[in-house]
Amino acid sequence: MASAQERRSAWIPWAFVGFMAFVVAVNGVMVYFALSTFTGTTVDRAYERGRLYNEVLAEAERQAAFGWRFELRWTPSGEPLAGRIVVAATDRSGAPLEGLAIEGKVVRPLGRPEPIPLALAQTGSGRYTVPLTLDGAGQWEVRLAVRRGREGPVELRERIIVR
Repeated sequence: MASAQERRSAWIPWAFVGFMAFVVAVNGVMVYFALSTFTGTTVDRAYERGRLYNEVLAEAERQAAFGWRFELRWTPSGEPLAGRIVVAATDRSGAPLEGLAIEGKVVRPLGRPEPIPLALAQTGSGRYTVPLTLDGAGQWEVRLAVRRGREGPVELRERIIVR
């Protein structure tokens, strides 16, 4: 009778071993995809930037001293992945900023496709635009450098979502 009982429960250790092998295999696949699809860095030279953080803070204070304010938006057109980037620029008192030179680029936050260069043109009082067709839907980061004569640059980074 004892041998019949042993034969009926002999599968339990093998079920445990099989389950653990399944867990290890799934974890192995997840580790592979995690390491092969994401580099782990969102900023190049992160260590150097961390060491020079006081300089980053000083640069932010210098730019804030201008008192320039920007509102950036993505306005889609009727075509897929096409639209226009619109920037409204005002000074500290809310008056429109005229005569700005705004240049920059649009990049993907992750991954390394080539950036798309931008040169915004003034289309109204304190309003600057550029038409743009992107090569994919999703998140994009707009990085702009704003100058007026010898003043500047003031940098602007904003994410847009393109559907």
